[in-house]
Amino acid sequence: MQTAVQLINLTCIFGNVRAVDRVNLEVYSGEFFSMLGPSGSGKTTCLRLIGGFEAPSSGQIVLFGQDASRLPPYARDVNTVFQDYALFPHMSVLDNVAYALMVRGVPRAERHRRAGEMLELVKLSGMEHRRPSQLSGGQRQRVALARALINQPRLLLLDEPLGALDLKLREEMQIELKALQRSLGITFIYVTHDQGEALSMSDRVAVFNHGQIEQLDTPKGLYEHPQTEFVARFVGSANILEGRLIGLGEGRFALRPERVRLVAGSEPGAHRLVGRLLDVHYLGSQTRYEVQVEGGRITALAPSQEEILPAGSVVTLSWDATSLRPLADGIPARPEASV
Repeated sequence: MQTAVQLINLTCIFGNVRAVDRVNLEVYSGEFFSMLGPSGSGKTTCLRLIGGFEAPSSGQIVLFGQDASRLPPYARDVNTVFQDYALFPHMSVLDNVAYALMVRGVPRAERHRRAGEMLELVKLSGMEHRRPSQLSGGQRQRVALARALINQPRLLLLDEPLGALDLKLREEMQIELKALQRSLGITFIYVTHDQGEALSMSDRVAVFNHGQIEQLDTPKGLYEHPQTEFVARFVGSANILEGRLIGLGEGRFALRPERVRLVAGSEPGAHRLVGRLLDVHYLGSQTRYEVQVEGGRITALAPSQEEILPAGSVVTLSWDATSLRPLADGIPARPEASV
């Protein structure tokens, strides 16, 4: 499998802050790859390093086999889509999309033809003569995508491009972005703090924490087999259990809330805990139960039923031993590395 991007011991330091700290990573050609993490985890800085908008303090950035560590953005076969769209307000949609071709001296008729094809690809035919202010947020994002793709880059970087959209539109755009990436075969590197976006679209995901990669895996691998407490809590939600609490010797384990079975009453036994309901949150198709047990609190997620147990009820929690995932310590916290 051909490598599109290779990062080798990549480090970026701002003053005394290590925004990106010795990151090693390979992204394959044609892959939809996501960088996921909270604000300050280093994911956006890493994306800006790949795009050439920041210079590395040390390490290498290799793009399609060429060392691009010191190349300016215009010399890389890369385009970027930003969250704020960065469209020219005084230009029509067609001219916004065709702008890069105009800069390269492509004749007007040719660049408008190609811009029209790109607008058709992103389902904006008929919008050519509107200004950005006359479009919805989702339509402006499609224009930004068309403009980034018109030069047919081998690599497209997307910096939280759906962050300004409402939930319903974000979900629709996730489906369309993945379909667009598959049809074009272009390598996408997508930055987000939204684990739902990363899981639904990506071939692989790198979870960032304190400037480093905490875990790199497929979406299913991250969710089903988190290696650290940070990943278990950030990718979905998880109960963190101590081994001595559940009869498995020393150690710490992640247990997803939907793997916890909850019944009314007290039924002690192996892999069972009796507790009292503290809070009940009705979520539509599911109900989340917060249960106080000896030694802590456990969350259970169950399909909603006509009869929902009330807060204060005594309940028994149980689970299969195979649902427990052993955890490592992860990356030590370094507050000074947040940026």
